[in-house]
Amino acid sequence: MPFHQPDLIRYYTFDSFEGENIKHAVFTRRGGLSPEPWASLNVGGLRGDDPDRVYQNRVRSFQEVGRDPDSVYDVWQVHSADVIWTTGSRPANVRHRKADAILTDRAEVTLFMRFGDCVPILLHDPVKKIVGVVHAGWMGTVKGIISETVRTMQTAYRCDPSNILAAIGPSIAVHHYEVGAEVVQQVEEVFADDAKEFLVRKNESTYFDLWRANQHLLENMGVNKVELSGICTACNLDDWYSHRAEKGQTGRFGVLISLR
Repeated sequence: MPFHQPDLIRYYTFDSFEGENIKHAVFTRRGGLSPEPWASLNVGGLRGDDPDRVYQNRVRSFQEVGRDPDSVYDVWQVHSADVIWTTGSRPANVRHRKADAILTDRAEVTLFMRFGDCVPILLHDPVKKIVGVVHAGWMGTVKGIISETVRTMQTAYRCDPSNILAAIGPSIAVHHYEVGAEVVQQVEEVFADDAKEFLVRKNESTYFDLWRANQHLLENMGVNKVELSGICTACNLDDWYSHRAEKGQTGRFGVLISLR
């Protein structure tokens, strides 16, 4: 079963990672301390919620899956194509680095990111024993954040893309993701003839399929083992935060992955 709820906290896992020597979880919004409009497991510190509640929600999340909260390595997500590979956690007194992908080969480190419509992509190379998590909104997608992450896995860890397992998590689906002319232009410039596969035109509106675009980029890098959750955040507000569907008045859900 992809959903787990041993107590108040509910989270999602990927079938393709079952049996692998990793821990991972895509946490829903259930089981936290935050009131509306962030109810309730909000881990987004820049959304107006009380910082102590946000911290306690993250601690609860880590404890739910048996990870030390102090093992966290997280970043300031900025819709870039920047990738960090780390050998240690981020102490509380150390400022976040700006990036949108994190990698590690250390079991004592837990990678963590926050989402509210953008695409979470989890990565694992069971041969080289590497894990990673990627944040891909439309900007990160057209900048090639997932391609750059796989490229970094090759150069920093000598990974073979054919060994990498990838999982695309809950995020906004194409039918809810209408985009403007500027985005359409950039998608067409980056993907050229393939852009028609990811841009859905209906009446006078255009919608961008982030799932298919990122799967396409993964496959172009030689990653062919890709699992898609197929869950739309905007359609399922009981479980997920959605910046688009909730008009910005909402929180962020957490995603973690680690070796064990």
